Amino acid sequence: MMQICDSYSQKYSLFNAMNRFIGAVNNMDQTVMVPSLLRDVPLLLEELDAAGAVCPPGDAALPPGDPGAYFSRRDMYSHYMLLKSIRNDIEWGVVQPPAGEEAARKKDKLGGGPAEEGEGEEDLEQQFHYHLSGLHSVLSKLTRKANVLTNRYKQEIGVSSWGQ
Repeated sequence: MMQICDSYSQKYSLFNAMNRFIGAVNNMDQTVMVPSLLRDVPLLLEELDAAGAVCPPGDAALPPGDPGAYFSRRDMYSHYMLLKSIRNDIEWGVVQPPAGEEAARKKDKLGGGPAEEGEGEEDLEQQFHYHLSGLHSVLSKLTRKANVLTNRYKQEIGVSSWGQ
């Protein structure tokens, strides 16, 4: 019989990270009874820092590294909808483009024809670990963002002691 336990070694498991994120979004969804109240309510800069928000590089219209500048245009409602959308994508999957479009996109992305067979195979483990690490990091940040949004909603409606 296989026993499932949440030990230290499983702390960094992708499965656990997804469960934590889905749980945080479910909690947010159950707490936010009137999502329209989130419209035009900006996340505060200290909340953005707590959620691990970073300004995407390369946007010339924004000061580099200023998360407040990037997220100030987004209200809590847009964050709420984004988090729910990501949760749905994790739970139900994403629609894959037709095979021909996918192959053309990969070819353009790689900048040419198909690579030699052995060349790509050797790199698969390294690519897997790179993307696994990145996905775990993103899920952790999204989980913090869901928790911050839930706490901010409670604060906005004047019920800051719920569930604590």
